[in-house]
Amino acid sequence: MNMLSFLGETPTAALKNAQAECGEEAIVISTKKISSAKDGNKDMYEVIVALEDDDNKEIKHTKKISTSVSSVADDRKDKRFEAKVYDFKEEILKMQDAIMQVQKSLWNPKSQLYDLTIPLEFVDMYNLFEQNEFDQEMTYTIMKKTIKQLPVALKNNPKKVNDFFKLVLRRIIPIKQEIPLRKHQRKIVMMVGPTGVGKTTTIAKLAARYAYKLGQNYKVGIVTLDSFRVGAIEQLQAYTNIMRLPLEVAKKPEDLVEALLRLKDCNYIFIDTAGSSQYDVDKIEMINEYQEKVHELPIEKVLVLPANVKHSDLVDIYTNYSRLNIDYLTFTKLDETRSFGNLISFAHKTKKSITYFSIGQNVPDDLIVSDSSYLIDCFMNNACSRR
Repeated sequence: MNMLSFLGETPTAALKNAQAECGEEAIVISTKKISSAKDGNKDMYEVIVALEDDDNKEIKHTKKISTSVSSVADDRKDKRFEAKVYDFKEEILKMQDAIMQVQKSLWNPKSQLYDLTIPLEFVDMYNLFEQNEFDQEMTYTIMKKTIKQLPVALKNNPKKVNDFFKLVLRRIIPIKQEIPLRKHQRKIVMMVGPTGVGKTTTIAKLAARYAYKLGQNYKVGIVTLDSFRVGAIEQLQAYTNIMRLPLEVAKKPEDLVEALLRLKDCNYIFIDTAGSSQYDVDKIEMINEYQEKVHELPIEKVLVLPANVKHSDLVDIYTNYSRLNIDYLTFTKLDETRSFGNLISFAHKTKKSITYFSIGQNVPDDLIVSDSSYLIDCFMNNACSRR
């Protein structure tokens, strides 16, 4: 890349000189005033442009620029004038436009997605989908739908393009609305998922929410089946002591029936399960044995998934835990990732609605009730806010 200098009595004249010599492929780097009209002299402006290497052009321009610059330098020395540098909004805008055109020209090699050519107007959005590790087949479907449905008049308006993509995403994200129970209703929720995804902390947040934050004075109880992990019971005991909530421990399937009977007056009962690798089928089946003992009571199974893993890991977790007849999804660790396309495409493909998002370790604050607009904002901004 060569840096070339052109002079003129006005910024426009200098720019025309540059364009005449270098053509439209030249990129304007800067425009400045290098001498002022004084003692009968004329104003002089310098435009610096960048151009791809070309031996013939380089020799020609080097000779011309050397002569011109030397002349100006002599004039500056003889006349002892003080150069002033100015910003020219119009020239800067032209430079930005030129840079954008170069960026878009680099788009061509990867603008083909299967049989679909992505238009230049969608470059930024397509890059956002890639950065968010969005499923490529879904990207294709969304791009194709947008190209077809978005009116031509709106395609050159970046905000309208952005809003239309948000609308399409909102339609494909399955969301489970939070509907608090009526006074005499009862609900049992079992949280399942791999080790370390935050099931216990999420249960503590939910328990605090329903017991104290909704203004309904719900009675909330907790049962833990996790007697294997060191400190698991102690962790829940600490939470329940602070919140003054009952905690039951069920070490075998028969114990769960008795624990639920003791909590029969509770509106909400949350069951914490032992985490295990998604590939440890035996431990997952053990959870199944617990729920089969209380088959007469409806238990809502929520699969807790970490947001900071790749799409294929989410699929593996879901595939093996689906033997528990999963009803809904809850995503944790949204504060530990900058990529959210995998969550959207995964929820859409499994057709399982999202109930809550966990965005940190603070109990009970770092819990967000599922909202498609919130997840889309995370997707668009590559980060989640704390409401």
